[in-house]
Amino acid sequence: MEISQQKPVPLHHSKDTLYYDASCPLCTKEIEHLKKLQQGGLYCADIHTELPKELTNQREAMLGILHLYKKSGECMQGLDATAEAWSHTDYGWAFRFLRWPLIKPVADKVYYIWAKKRYEKKYNCGACRL
Repeated sequence: MEISQQKPVPLHHSKDTLYYDASCPLCTKEIEHLKKLQQGGLYCADIHTELPKELTNQREAMLGILHLYKKSGECMQGLDATAEAWSHTDYGWAFRFLRWPLIKPVADKVYYIWAKKRYEKKYNCGACRL
């Protein structure tokens, strides 16, 4: 899976911005739940309708895995993005263990396998670049 090193400006300068695939029912269900629970520091942006021009060259990678741009401009991906997004709720503690040094490599591997399969199934892609 290709990881972008580019640091574009986030969509909402005053909030962390989580980009998600709103055409994915599972993704949308989780994001709707997250939106209800978050405490104001997070904006959830649909990749299909709210992707800034600076990020259009990363669209496919962003459809493959979650991307969160912190208001500082730092980009987080995969489970790092998930844990950071949920840290904006009272349930952030439930995701922190996924970033512990002994668990992180295994959790990331499982996430990337799941994300790749979701992308291939959703976009009917047999030879994806992810």
